[in-house]
Amino acid sequence: MRLNDAQQEAVDYISGPCLVLAGAGSGKTRVITTKIVSLIHDHYIRPSSICALTFTNKAAAEMRDRVKAQLGNDIAQEITISTFHSLGLNILKEEYIHLGLNKNFTLFDQYDSLKLIKDIIREKYSQLLVDNSEKQLIEDIAADISNWKTNLQRPEDIEPKTIRAQIYEAYQAYIQACNSADFEDLIFKTTLLLRDNPEVQKKWNERFRYLLVDEYQDTNETQYQLLKFLTNKYKCFTVVGDDDQSIYAWRGARPENIKALSEDYPNLKVIKLEQNYRSTEHILNCANKLISNNEHIFNKTLYTKSNEGSKIQIMELRTESDEADRVVQLILAHQFRNRTEWKDYAVLYRSNSQSRPLEKAFREARIPCFISGGTSFFEQVEIKDMLSWCRVICNPYDDMALLRVINIPRRGIGHETINTLFNHAKAIGKSLYECAINPNVTKELIPKQKNALSDFVVLLTKLRTHILNKSDIELAENLPELIGYFAYIKANTESKIAVEIKTKNVKVLTSWITDLLNGKKGTKARNFIEAVDRLGLREMMDRKNDDQDNNAVQLMTLHASKGLEFPYVYLIGMEEGSLPHKNSLPSEENPDNDNVDEERRLAYVGITRARKQLTITLSRETLGRNGVPSAIAPSRFLKELPVEDIEYYPLGASLESSREQYMSDFDEALKQLEAIL
Repeated sequence: MRLNDAQQEAVDYISGPCLVLAGAGSGKTRVITTKIVSLIHDHYIRPSSICALTFTNKAAAEMRDRVKAQLGNDIAQEITISTFHSLGLNILKEEYIHLGLNKNFTLFDQYDSLKLIKDIIREKYSQLLVDNSEKQLIEDIAADISNWKTNLQRPEDIEPKTIRAQIYEAYQAYIQACNSADFEDLIFKTTLLLRDNPEVQKKWNERFRYLLVDEYQDTNETQYQLLKFLTNKYKCFTVVGDDDQSIYAWRGARPENIKALSEDYPNLKVIKLEQNYRSTEHILNCANKLISNNEHIFNKTLYTKSNEGSKIQIMELRTESDEADRVVQLILAHQFRNRTEWKDYAVLYRSNSQSRPLEKAFREARIPCFISGGTSFFEQVEIKDMLSWCRVICNPYDDMALLRVINIPRRGIGHETINTLFNHAKAIGKSLYECAINPNVTKELIPKQKNALSDFVVLLTKLRTHILNKSDIELAENLPELIGYFAYIKANTESKIAVEIKTKNVKVLTSWITDLLNGKKGTKARNFIEAVDRLGLREMMDRKNDDQDNNAVQLMTLHASKGLEFPYVYLIGMEEGSLPHKNSLPSEENPDNDNVDEERRLAYVGITRARKQLTITLSRETLGRNGVPSAIAPSRFLKELPVEDIEYYPLGASLESSREQYMSDFDEALKQLEAIL
């Protein structure tokens, strides 16, 4: 299928900064991949000079596969197609010397960061615990550190120097001493490096002559500054985004970056992609009318050459339990009539808690369903253990990783030994590993402690020898046996089934490392350290089980649904307090709180996930703490939808009409079954 005029214009324009405002379902990924091909074939830009950035590994993989299909694997390999964080890691790995790091620095994950903050509080600022929950305090301080980094603030930039700012300073100093960086440092430190070092900035300006950014509306302040510094010399880039789908303000995303772009680049070329290839006319009319209530820097209106389709059905139910039952009935009847697959259906909601009655109703009806957001593979204890071993093999100065594995499998290294190492490490400013091999430290240990610690150091040294001897594949394949981890699982797991699951998980992890070492699936071969880096990033970014290929009804939050599409969508919980969420509305405690525009964008995202049919449901009452029902108001967003595009079923009418339809479908099913028999 050929590009439409607006898409072709977006592909052809390369002479300066370009903003492509791509509405939902307007083919933005196709535009980006076609433009990459055009830059190489039509404008003779070297593949290695092109960098395309997005936000998830899945999106980057999809883009890479599309480019590979058009250019072939060899050329596609030369192009940098990655997430912002992967690019940051690559730059830091190349420029580590400017940051006071060793080449083989490692990454702190969220577990490491929270534990470090807890240790700093307990050691120096225990007075904070008097009036605060420790868990909540740690999470709040972690959020503060994240916000400071998102806004490019170093510890020395923060005034006044509050206790939390001092904790941030101690946190950064400790990470540096461990020859490590945390997840946010990958962009934070990279951006500061480019800002403060003209020579490094010039080098990377020459490296990447053309940049493309997908989902630009999701960029935060640091990512925007990184883009500016990377393109400072030639200012040749294309960013593709949709301010109407900016739904991540809670993690720093700034739709205002679209406005900043127009201010910082007066010659900015703005191209609008308004033709929608996904949804029917009724669905788009509702989406357009709803989002028109938000203020816009650049106005756009989606249109389609598709048919009208069916009107949007809006149904009132009495309770959320009735709502879940109704959705199940509707899907069951529709699937039977149309012989569709279960994966054609998605049920979307504002908050994870809304999935509970839905899951119950689907299980009772024996309809397969998949709830996005299960426990991540990388959150399994055995995977975190193995990755920590990998980290400490790559970088023995990584105290967090070393502490996790120093006694896994158990080798008799107790708290007294660890405390001795800790005290010396603080006193002389060295890592735990350096203290463990320092005879002036180990002489304080009794023979039993010294022998146990010595065994660990010897084992770690043998493992690191594999890297020095370039026998990385042998190390990856045999690591669990070399450290005795399979025996450890068997000795410390009661259930035989659990032993099998844990063992299988470890084998899957080692096979992934081996694949990265061998360069399978069209990727370049890496060494052991690079492979561990890649998996560390994957651990941090892929927090969800990706089970989208299962033939099951998809249950997910509106945030998780962004970028996806389904033939039949059920958007539930369209009530005040749910959508818009109560935390986004003014209250007595926070009268200035008003994030209704973002909540409207969430509703817009939900509506535009539907291709053929959209059903919206809401409940009219909820049970209070005392068990007494109280009324709920319909969402204000329902009043913003065009009446000519909807069919509204008030509480009584929707129950009766839906029951009649359900019974009619049931009778039809019986007749067909009798005919077959």
